[in-house]
Amino acid sequence: MLGRYRLQEQLGAGGFGVVWRAYDEQLDREVAVKRIPLAPQDDGERATREALASARLAHPAIVALYEACPAQDAFYLISELVDGDTLAELIEADELADSQVLQIGVALCGALEHAHARGVIHRDVKPQNVLVAREPDAEREPAKLTDFGGAWMSGEEVLTRTGDVLGTLAYMAPEQSEGREAGEAADLYSLALVMYEGLSGVNPVRGATPAETVRRIGRPVRSLARARRNVPRELARAIDRALAPSPRARGTLSELREALECALGDGPTLQGHTQERVLTRVEPTRRIGRSGSPGPETGRDERLRPEVRPHPHPPPYAPASHAHAPAQEQVIHEHPPAHTPRRGLPRAVWLLLAIALCAWQAAAGRAGVSLLLPAALLPVVLLPIGRRDRAGTGGWLACLLAPALGAIGLAGAFPAIAGQAPRWRMRAALGALGYWWLLLAEPLLGRHLWLGPAAGTPRNAVWEGSLSSTTVHVLAPLLSLGLLLGAALWAGAAVLLPLIVRGRSAAVDAVAAVVWSAALAAATPALAGGLARHAAHPSPRGLIVGAVLGGALALAARALRGPV
Repeated sequence: MLGRYRLQEQLGAGGFGVVWRAYDEQLDREVAVKRIPLAPQDDGERATREALASARLAHPAIVALYEACPAQDAFYLISELVDGDTLAELIEADELADSQVLQIGVALCGALEHAHARGVIHRDVKPQNVLVAREPDAEREPAKLTDFGGAWMSGEEVLTRTGDVLGTLAYMAPEQSEGREAGEAADLYSLALVMYEGLSGVNPVRGATPAETVRRIGRPVRSLARARRNVPRELARAIDRALAPSPRARGTLSELREALECALGDGPTLQGHTQERVLTRVEPTRRIGRSGSPGPETGRDERLRPEVRPHPHPPPYAPASHAHAPAQEQVIHEHPPAHTPRRGLPRAVWLLLAIALCAWQAAAGRAGVSLLLPAALLPVVLLPIGRRDRAGTGGWLACLLAPALGAIGLAGAFPAIAGQAPRWRMRAALGALGYWWLLLAEPLLGRHLWLGPAAGTPRNAVWEGSLSSTTVHVLAPLLSLGLLLGAALWAGAAVLLPLIVRGRSAAVDAVAAVVWSAALAAATPALAGGLARHAAHPSPRGLIVGAVLGGALALAARALRGPV
């Protein structure tokens, strides 16, 4: 072909041409030949765009273009041959270690920074356009970016028309999908999606159908820390930031590269180590062969540990029968600290502060108040609040919002707030505890927050100084079946809310939120009937308005967090 290239085997084919492994007889080397067929009226715009963009670039993480040859019926691009697989194939087969994904990300950051400095915006960064070398070499980059056929070049107006939408839907930045100008931030967004998929195995934007994918573009993406719990916090934060819908909020490629390097250990880490840091799953193991299938996902926290695993690198585009025998590669993993520091005060400190507060109230002659405080804090000790939540052991303080909302007649919205906790046990515990604190706050504050203090409750000055009066007139009316049913209702509503408002369809979420609010408003009077007989008011204050507000809060929170 073209008087010097002998075709050897076809490596791949797509909508824009066919790629062959070929031998350059003139320079005695292997090359990749991409043949782009041209229709009779086709001027080869995409092929010319790719050739001109590649000609501007010379970077070890970008596939080098050797020659561009237009012919009568086709356009030929001769480039360097990368002996490896596409990143998409390796992610699908789950054959990459996390350290390799991070190293690939660092290389791609460098490639895009080089391209942007020379006025080239790729506009189609995706795993299919990333070639991973079969045999890693410390002297060269682990991956190379290819296919600049959709690139935009500064100072080139002929090849880029206003309103063009070029790229791949599932990796397209929101502004790019709308036909607006796609700049450097668009490539950053696409690269962050590639890193997200490489670390979690899932592209959070890709839907079951193209229409569903279109609906997801521009909506907040589920945090990487939720999709993969043992990712370093700074790395997850950097990737989440790069996936912001607004281009101005995404940061820069250099910031993303710094986070990737820190996770690898090439830069400063939280522990101050410099050895390689690898995020390895223990249960289930994701290191499998090409013929296998990924193991089931797990919701449990995963630990990091040393391991020896095969280095999976089959020849490029070759069938499994031609694969080389895997060589053993030992990877040094960084052990986590013996205990992970948590934000917030330890549980024991909170309890000591509560005991000190009770002693202070008793010494001040308010023995009744000192009795209510242990009654309020006892569930904190018994319920699973703050033991495993990432906010530390102060997560239960959110229950103070229940009486605060009750003061403005919106206590019915609290189950929606409790429903934002990540684990169902945490949501149930917060819902029940918020209900209990709301009821206790009414006699303590002497105000009508929900049902009002029990009928016949004396003035605060009477019962606050007496343990017996507090027990008879305050605690005894509350300890009834109505309390258990009301707390169970709020706990169940908090648990159920994120299961029905999932962020996958705005219409479905709106209907689900309305049904949730209506069910909560209808069930509360029936279940709280036991309490109402002792209360000063027959129906909860602001029940309907609070439930409606709770549904609206759930919709807003889901829109910000993205689909599940």
